[in-house]
Amino acid sequence: MHDKSTESPNEKISEKLSLEKAPSKKKQFPALLFELEIFLKNLTTRPGVYRMIDANEIVIYVGKAKNLKKRVGSYFRKSGQSPKTVVMVSQIATIEIVITHTESEALLLENNLIKTYKPRYNILLRDDKSYPYIFLSDKDKFPRLAFHRGGRNKKGRYFGPYPNGHSVKNSLNLLQKLFPVRQCEDSFYKNRSRACLQYQIKRCKAPCVTLVSKEEYAEDVRHTVLFLEGKSNQIIDELISGMDQAAQKLEYEKAAIYRDQIANLRRLQEKQYVSNEKGDLDVIAIEYHQGVACIQVFFIRDGLNLGNKSFFPKNAQHQNISELLSAFIAQFYISSLNTDRFIPATILVSHPFDDRQIIETVLFEQSGHKVEIKDKVRGERARWLQMAQTNAQTALMSRLSNRASVIKRFEDLQDALKMDAMPERLECFDISHSSGEATVASCVVFDPSGPLKSDYRRFNIDNITPGDDYAAMHQALTRRYTKLAKSEAKLPDLLVIDGGKGQVKQATEVMQALQITSVQIIGITKGEGRKAELDTLLLSETNEKVILPSNSKAMHLIQHIRDEAHRFAITGHKNRRAKARKTSQLEKISGLGPKRRQLLLKQFGGLQEVTRAGVEDLAKISGISKLLAQKIYDHFHNR
Repeated sequence: MHDKSTESPNEKISEKLSLEKAPSKKKQFPALLFELEIFLKNLTTRPGVYRMIDANEIVIYVGKAKNLKKRVGSYFRKSGQSPKTVVMVSQIATIEIVITHTESEALLLENNLIKTYKPRYNILLRDDKSYPYIFLSDKDKFPRLAFHRGGRNKKGRYFGPYPNGHSVKNSLNLLQKLFPVRQCEDSFYKNRSRACLQYQIKRCKAPCVTLVSKEEYAEDVRHTVLFLEGKSNQIIDELISGMDQAAQKLEYEKAAIYRDQIANLRRLQEKQYVSNEKGDLDVIAIEYHQGVACIQVFFIRDGLNLGNKSFFPKNAQHQNISELLSAFIAQFYISSLNTDRFIPATILVSHPFDDRQIIETVLFEQSGHKVEIKDKVRGERARWLQMAQTNAQTALMSRLSNRASVIKRFEDLQDALKMDAMPERLECFDISHSSGEATVASCVVFDPSGPLKSDYRRFNIDNITPGDDYAAMHQALTRRYTKLAKSEAKLPDLLVIDGGKGQVKQATEVMQALQITSVQIIGITKGEGRKAELDTLLLSETNEKVILPSNSKAMHLIQHIRDEAHRFAITGHKNRRAKARKTSQLEKISGLGPKRRQLLLKQFGGLQEVTRAGVEDLAKISGISKLLAQKIYDHFHNR
């Protein structure tokens, strides 16, 4: 173990001990090594971050500690460990330590490392890269309202964040009806010679062609800002005053516009207002059941409920509520990689958790203002927490119901195929092309939680006879499972092939060549008239055909993964074909630049005639040498 002093708060001390493999007498942790005691004995008591790494040099867990010696040592107690910890510790080959100056610094580093390595034993939050805002270009003569996502670099005002793009678009649509501030792109706005359709339907006052005065437009912008700041009552008071004045002047049409705006604002208030709360806060509630956690976040800005979002963190099994909530809040708000995340002054949580004070400290450092995390609240705030809790319960029950249904399908599939155990991973392949053009193979993956879209893969198929589905399937399977076998990645329990005997034979040959014997293979073919109830399964081991009942959950699962593979393949094929058709074959010939390509097409009247031309004919064109003419000819005739 190495110990080096640091010179600045941003520098860190790294300590690393590789534990060489040796037999262990402790059955609980068979992969641990006898040098462990020496490592723990010499481990520092300072704060820092530890990375647990397996024999394949893959980071399997990242954690932080106020006292590294105590925290890391706690994993190796002989009793009282959860099944997850026992399994994780059994896979450790190396532990890497990064010492930090403070626990706050350790928390930041831990979250950055979790986002970088995505360790399989950490609680992982799958979150959007950034949240959307409403942007007002208030520095312009006639400001524009717009949807905005990403870095806030433009000069203007930002309102939000909103939980999703749908919420922003709804708000923009409502604002266009209430206060007709332009929402068109600047390039469109600056090149108008007459008013567009938005003016005709009274959703814009056409500042592009000066049909509205700067003062009147500025008033609409001011009302828009007041609305986005949650000051609708002030707007209503002003509109009532304006309506009365218009009526006194007998300007009844103008008074009617004010009346409609007031009515629309009243209706909107009923939907959006939470209370008279003027600050910004987030409300976070968590529900946990059957190894699945659901976390609901409600976004409250200036008394307006901007909406909510559900999160289902990965690897939540065998975790308590405190650990789940602490990991979620840290990953959701804290990261030097995500400085655009809005941090409200108040965060309400449904349960207390251990790291509250340290997280508050880091949030203060990151946001520049005091942040309070509260779990004991009364009155309206307690009702908001209850609302979030109810939503979390509903979302979780829906998730578990769907999950239970999927697991039942997997169990029925085990029975239908007489498998020794319930399959944990299914992979399905399909081929898509148009008369042999732009052939693409798809691989989709399912497990008992449903589709694993992050594991989906596509393969562009080349160097085969166009339209040869057997060769395409053979190439895709070879590429897929050669790579998996080399990396010792997880193989499927069941391989589903969209096709009959020929395609299944290709799969069998590939698996035999790679000496993969643990994967069961089946094919699925369309029934007569492409009726789903007549779909047939082909078992590779016995060449037996099986038709399951139309109400079979096992058959529904196979059809689901087959249809998903088909969809994924067609999408890839269409994209590849569109790209190919936008690219001229002449562009693939080196030495043939844009001017020469254009000259060839003009001289021969199109690509088809160029392909028919001989070397002598091509060489007659100015700028085309004999050598280049031969290269062009070979490109079209030696393929």
